[in-house]
Amino acid sequence: MASSFRAFLNSSVGPKTTHFWGPVANWGFVLAGLVDMNKPPEMISGNMTSAMCVYSALFMRFAWMVQPRNYLLLACHASNETVQLYQLSRWARAQGYLSDKKDKATLQ
Repeated sequence: MASSFRAFLNSSVGPKTTHFWGPVANWGFVLAGLVDMNKPPEMISGNMTSAMCVYSALFMRFAWMVQPRNYLLLACHASNETVQLYQLSRWARAQGYLSDKKDKATLQ
């Protein structure tokens, strides 16, 4: 057990590298998005949420292409992409860009 932990500490993606601390810091975006789910959709910035979606999509590709592959960064940005797309859908629905299926059914 101690030897595997030592191997992790000294690995190319261990806590002595930016391959570890960058993704750890980026989990803050995911947590902030999860906390924002409790706020009213009128408080969501469509521009900022869209920028976060593009940012996470770009960095998912980066995490996949960089050597060694950074699975922690990939998981972080995939999670953030999911949260931000949900927030963007809440914003779009509040702005009237998307409508609920119930609304379409009552219009017919």
